[in-house]
Amino acid sequence: MSPAGRKKSRAQNAQELYDDIKELLIRIKPKLKDGTAKEGTITQDLHKIASLAQAFAEQRPKSNKSCQLADFLDQEGVSLWNASGVVRQGSAAHDSRAVVAALRLAGFRLMEAGLEPKSDIEALLHILQIASKTGATLSEIGNNHSASSVLGCAAKYEEALRTIDDPSGTNHQAKACVTAVYLSTRMEAAWREGNEGLAAFMADKITENDGRLVLLSNRDREMLATKLLDIGKSLLRSCYEDSKSAVEASKVHEAIRWMQKAFSVIEPLDCATNIELAELKRSVLRSLARGYFLSSSQDPENLIRAETALEEVIATIDSSVDHVSSEYQQLRWMKLAVIKRRKAGDTVLLQALQAIIDNMTYSESNLTDVLQELRTFSQYHQLVTRAIQYCLHRALQCSWTLEAVERLLIFLIFHCSKDEKHDRAMEDLHASLKELSGVEFELLKAPATACITLLWQYGDRHYHAGRWKEAADWFCCGTHSVFASLGPVTSSKCFRKAALAHLKRKDYAQAGSIIRRCPDGDATTQYVTFLIAVHQGLEDEAIKSICNMVHAVDFDRKMILLACRLAHDLDMKDLLLNVLKALLDTLNTREKVGSITEAMTLIRCIIRLIIKLLADPVADLDRLAGALVHYLKIAVTVAESSETPAMIVRDISWLWRSAYNCAIQACSDWEDREGQISDIFDAARLLLEFYILHAPVEGDNTIYVYLVNASFASASGRVMSFRRLLSQTGTVEPEKHRELFNEINQSLQRIVKVLREDKLPQEDVPRLESSLQILRIFIVESASRLSDWGTVLATIEDASRCDRDSLETYEAFADTLWEDKNCPVHVLFAALEATLHACLARGHFSLEKFSRWLRAMCTILLTRATGSDRSKAIGYVDRAIAVLEEHGEARDGGDLLYPLDERQWLLSTAYNTGLECLHASMVDEAKRWFECSTVLCRFVPDGKQRADKISATYSDILARYPTR
Repeated sequence: MSPAGRKKSRAQNAQELYDDIKELLIRIKPKLKDGTAKEGTITQDLHKIASLAQAFAEQRPKSNKSCQLADFLDQEGVSLWNASGVVRQGSAAHDSRAVVAALRLAGFRLMEAGLEPKSDIEALLHILQIASKTGATLSEIGNNHSASSVLGCAAKYEEALRTIDDPSGTNHQAKACVTAVYLSTRMEAAWREGNEGLAAFMADKITENDGRLVLLSNRDREMLATKLLDIGKSLLRSCYEDSKSAVEASKVHEAIRWMQKAFSVIEPLDCATNIELAELKRSVLRSLARGYFLSSSQDPENLIRAETALEEVIATIDSSVDHVSSEYQQLRWMKLAVIKRRKAGDTVLLQALQAIIDNMTYSESNLTDVLQELRTFSQYHQLVTRAIQYCLHRALQCSWTLEAVERLLIFLIFHCSKDEKHDRAMEDLHASLKELSGVEFELLKAPATACITLLWQYGDRHYHAGRWKEAADWFCCGTHSVFASLGPVTSSKCFRKAALAHLKRKDYAQAGSIIRRCPDGDATTQYVTFLIAVHQGLEDEAIKSICNMVHAVDFDRKMILLACRLAHDLDMKDLLLNVLKALLDTLNTREKVGSITEAMTLIRCIIRLIIKLLADPVADLDRLAGALVHYLKIAVTVAESSETPAMIVRDISWLWRSAYNCAIQACSDWEDREGQISDIFDAARLLLEFYILHAPVEGDNTIYVYLVNASFASASGRVMSFRRLLSQTGTVEPEKHRELFNEINQSLQRIVKVLREDKLPQEDVPRLESSLQILRIFIVESASRLSDWGTVLATIEDASRCDRDSLETYEAFADTLWEDKNCPVHVLFAALEATLHACLARGHFSLEKFSRWLRAMCTILLTRATGSDRSKAIGYVDRAIAVLEEHGEARDGGDLLYPLDERQWLLSTAYNTGLECLHASMVDEAKRWFECSTVLCRFVPDGKQRADKISATYSDILARYPTR
């Protein structure tokens, strides 16, 4: 075909294409206005228009008519392009995006069909911009084929624009902007198609041309940076799944390059006044930091780059209003992760943690995040401590919830327990507790209990490991005022635990200082005090603690049992004695002697221990003797109150024997303690009586000997005690006189009863009868003080009826009554008479005493001046003569045993009485008296001369009186 024919053919084809396009436009426009057509149908029609328009552009002849058709198509293309904007604003659905893309594609092709073959620079700028936007839209919906076709056309326009002359340079900026849009669109489309090489090539063309970048507006540079960042972020996201593989590592580096390009585009801009631009820059830096961090395993230097990027971002947000947002908080967490990976120092790490804490909006999850992060810093112990303390300070400063403070304190306690330096751990813990107390903070019971439980747990751990000081320090922490809600009971328990720990390390002074901070009213506290005193050897303090313990409200008898065991193991007899006393007291007062057997066992232990202590030459006799008497009396009381005496017979047997033997020993060892010895003998006697009454098998008769001995010894001791008291005070209350008399009388009656019942061995009877004689002496002595002269006379008569009473008994009677100035004469006479009869009957007596008693009796009788009395008197003078005839020459050395003055008295009394009788005309009586005086002259010096003189006088007197 000739050229003219071809031209005509193209014109015809162009006209046909134009008609088809026009027909389609006529059909589509109404549907676009009312939106009644299905979007799929519109999209198909629009793509047909685009295809027809592309064909028209390729076949358009160069004629005036063709130019008119092109103008029409250009106008229609602009109309469709504008319609795409309306559709895009009306809906954001995916299908509407397809319509928008189809509209833009059709519009672009129509405007391209209306483009002049030799377009000017303005037309090229316009068509290149339209092509770039159309390609971008098609690429966004995944229509890569159409996008490639459009962008291929755009490449031609970009080349034409690049080569066109612009002598004035007025379009340089516009060219740069349009070109940048084109290149960025090609970059995005290539990236979406998976052509990473082409995408990177296009990115390099954009970013490496500084001259072009300078001409771009802030908005364009922002959009370009956003696209570069999106690609870099998408690459970075693909690396998260497995960052260890070589392929993924290369992706990280590639992602970093993309983000570096984005930063290079936006970095020169002033972001201070543009919020969106500032946020984009922060986003770029954040992504870069993530990329550097992710690639730091291959390139450690990237950690520094990541830190630098984060610091730059953080510097821009710390002063912002929204600086505490979760997004910005993530940056601080990222910085912490970066410096942690590069093993930064404690100071840097702490600053990063403090930044997180300072900008943290409190919530339970946020606090959990911080605490979980701190758990990963195992090698930075002190760092974690400072961070917890700072967080605790922040919680108090910003009024976080009580639960937050409680969690932090528990975490701090747990963390300090892992510190290898105990002193440092205590210092850190006390510092935080002090801060809490400074704001008068007090934990509720539940968290306080949790804290105390932890403190005790760690203290117990050290305690069982033998680290006593460390254990004590942990226990003492529980006494802080922040745990006051648990009350003084918990605090006291902490003090006690601490004191026990110091006790274990033998720091008794510290243990005592701590336990004194506890209330005295707790039995457990007193037990710990007891332990400390025992280990210090302070028995008095230990005894005091035992006494306080028994009277405490929370007393437990197990404490006394433990104390008893300890005192026994340490051989501290005095302490053991007091512990046993306390144990017995608890049994009596708290259980009402619920177990008689147990009570008797304790009493036996106490008495045995007292007896052992008494054996010590330096024993405290006052205290121990009194204690022995006291517990023997308790033993008697317990025995008498027993409803099952058979169960305690063996105990009673041991007790009476021990008491008896102890009293016997005391008679030799104790001075001026007759009263206490008597009490012991009394207790032995009462216990023995109980034993005799309830013993399952009757014992031999010797047991009654002990009974009588105990009774007699008791009475004797009381008499001795009474005499000493009387000598010291000079007077004694009448009641005491009566009590003594009754006791002596009862003792005598017991012995009489035993003798009467014939329960004693015959060989012991004389000895016991001698005891009766002594008791009679005591009765006479006591009765005389009471002026009970009837009893005195009865006792003397009773003694006179007993054949076995010794002369000493009567001598004692006489001496006692003779010294008593208030004794009636007849009572004294009866005593003297009995004594004299005893002397004459037994023939073994003191001549001196005999003479004195005889003189007293004769004086009494002659004073009465009755005939019978004078007859008795002369009878006693005859007995004196008989004694003188038998013993008159007996001497002790050079002295006569029968005193000379008494002989002289007898002689003068006999002579004078004879004279009195003569003057009273009682010649016969006078004769007897003169005869006695004549006989007595033989026993005095110059007796013969005296006898002759008496005879002469007697004869002369008789001559005066006629004999009847």
